[in-house]
Amino acid sequence: MSTVGSRAFQKARQEKKLKKLIEAQLPAAFAAYRAGRQADAQALCAQLLQEVPTCFEAVHLLGVSLVECGRFTEATGFLAQAVALEPNSADAHSNLGWALVNCDRYEEARASLERSLALRPNAPVTLRNLGITLLRLKQGEPALAAVTRALQLKPDDADCWCNRSVAELMLRRWDAAAASAERALAFRPNHFEAMVNKGLAHLELRHFELAEATFNAARAARPDNAELLAHRGRLHMLAGRTDQAEADFDAAVALDPGLQVGWQGKAQISMLKGNIAQAMAACTRVLDNNPTAQVALTLLGACQGRLGDIEGAIAQFDRALAVQPDYDEAITKKIFYLDFLSGADFAVQQAARYYWWVAIGAKFPRRKLAARSLDPGRRIVIGYVSADFRMHSAAFAFLPVLRAHDKTQVQVNCYSSSPRHDAFTATFQSVADVWVEAANLSDDELADRIQQDDVDILVDLSGYTTGTRMPVFARKPAPIQVTAWGSGTGTGLATMDYFFADPVTVPQNVRPLFAERVHDLPSVITIDPLLDIAPSPLPMLQNGHVTFGVYNRIDKISDEAIALWSRLLREVPDAKLVIKHLALNDALVRDGLLGRFVAQGVPEARILCLGASERSEHLRSFDRIDMSLDPFPQNGGISTFESLYMGVPVVAKLGSGAASRAAGGILTAAGLADWVADDDDGYIRIAKTFAAQAGLLAKLRAELPGMVARSPAGDVANYTRCVEAAYRQFWQTYCAGAAS
Repeated sequence: MSTVGSRAFQKARQEKKLKKLIEAQLPAAFAAYRAGRQADAQALCAQLLQEVPTCFEAVHLLGVSLVECGRFTEATGFLAQAVALEPNSADAHSNLGWALVNCDRYEEARASLERSLALRPNAPVTLRNLGITLLRLKQGEPALAAVTRALQLKPDDADCWCNRSVAELMLRRWDAAAASAERALAFRPNHFEAMVNKGLAHLELRHFELAEATFNAARAARPDNAELLAHRGRLHMLAGRTDQAEADFDAAVALDPGLQVGWQGKAQISMLKGNIAQAMAACTRVLDNNPTAQVALTLLGACQGRLGDIEGAIAQFDRALAVQPDYDEAITKKIFYLDFLSGADFAVQQAARYYWWVAIGAKFPRRKLAARSLDPGRRIVIGYVSADFRMHSAAFAFLPVLRAHDKTQVQVNCYSSSPRHDAFTATFQSVADVWVEAANLSDDELADRIQQDDVDILVDLSGYTTGTRMPVFARKPAPIQVTAWGSGTGTGLATMDYFFADPVTVPQNVRPLFAERVHDLPSVITIDPLLDIAPSPLPMLQNGHVTFGVYNRIDKISDEAIALWSRLLREVPDAKLVIKHLALNDALVRDGLLGRFVAQGVPEARILCLGASERSEHLRSFDRIDMSLDPFPQNGGISTFESLYMGVPVVAKLGSGAASRAAGGILTAAGLADWVADDDDGYIRIAKTFAAQAGLLAKLRAELPGMVARSPAGDVANYTRCVEAAYRQFWQTYCAGAAS
């Protein structure tokens, strides 16, 4: 026999031997795999591969068996080898993709799964796994498309319905997420993840009772699940049950000390309770493990804002938005704190509001409104939307108007978006013709109710403050929409028609920057006269020195304001300064504020810090001061009126944004334009000039309450008639336009 022939014979003989080996061992390996004896399956495959290293079936089965055992890193090596041996095997690509998912190698997993689908498009398991991969990559729309295709092929896949609900939660499609979770539970009633998703969807829809029942049902299945406890804590927090929320968050982080959502909840509760140091520590705990956690970045920014570090706060919000450009809370907080940022003018502030509209608001479909009577003279239905129909500074600005409305001309509907009620709430309920508890209504449900109530003019009383329902206004459930009083800086919404301001707060030259048409009232806000507490004698007559006061939120006290007040204290060497706000009960806040003055060369002994007190006591504490200093760039509003009604005049300075001109507008409308400065030097000059005229201050102290009550700013009856005249004008304009 020739050498060539001998080699061919030997090769054929070897191939026959290997074929017999494969035929003998491969079925045994598959049988062991199917029987769940993975160690046997893996041993048989390994033994076979020693003899036949290129046996695709053995390599592939070994990889799949390792996946079954959770040994994903080892599995990827064998499955990658299988793909190299058989590039057109849809199963090998699919299984490699799933192994890569479990190794957190999501982009590689996506490529493998998509290659599998190119080879075999209608594979429900592969589509489901691609959906999971895309969810891990935070790609909601493609994930939803993948799981929807999978469900078309296998409609009874409970896991796939659950994944669909996750995608819909990611896309903020709360109703759809709840429905998908329900479908999963219809196929598998005890599906834990589906129960959690259902609870989360109803939580976002403000269906607190249903969400709580769902979370509790899930807890019965897994009582020690830390993340579920944190979700229930958030529910308690949104429902106004602070103590229960804190207990759940504490329990969650005790079970899982690294739980991000638990620490974020603790940060929020700490802020609500005024413990900023604890809140910041909780945020830091999250960010140490996940520097791009947008929720924690936003919360940390809010903490810094509370401490007066506005630039630091804005920087944190921007970091959160770099991670998620459409993160609603970060946009809203940035809008709010830009009003506190020195150098942020009308253009910057309105641009931020427009950003919210583009990123969030414009995505909501606008409502189609039913036909209504277009009689320009008929009684108009006014709908007021607020989370502050309770003891809150904003409520002092709109209660007088609601109480003074001429009910023959307007019907007053109140849509209350807060679960917290108090004696003030009862007062609002008594003046409302229609009262709707809206805290438990989703944005769509609230829009539905407003449409059902045939509201003609819907009025936003919150702006971008806590409890905002701006998404409702984005849907435009009423033909005319107005923003007023509660925030007073505009919204940026293309669906908001009018903005109540005054000529000082919003000068004519900047009005083109607003999304709304600006309508002037006597002043941007009014409050009920405070005439039952008589002004005290002027303190400086007894003290022998002037005492200035700042009765405003600490986050309104900018570095620029502290620098100017410190200059004033240096130029009036015997003067004292009283600062009062409830946040000063927090030692971190108080010490931080004092430290900022000390850094400007002002001894602590010249500053007196006062914390929280009942309102009557708060008002009587004006007895301590001769003159109020208005903060900037965020001015006082209610505090300005309170000071004036206590006989204490206010020094203010006009800035370059609505929030930095509001006090100037109030003082001008109250007849005190000579207390309003254009710049720092003017501010100092006004304070020093009046500080040197004790007799004039004493006379003014006695006259101020009556003077303000009679002024355009304080005459509530006249102010309300101006509001009603505006509503009538808006309605007539709408009727004329609709008729034509």
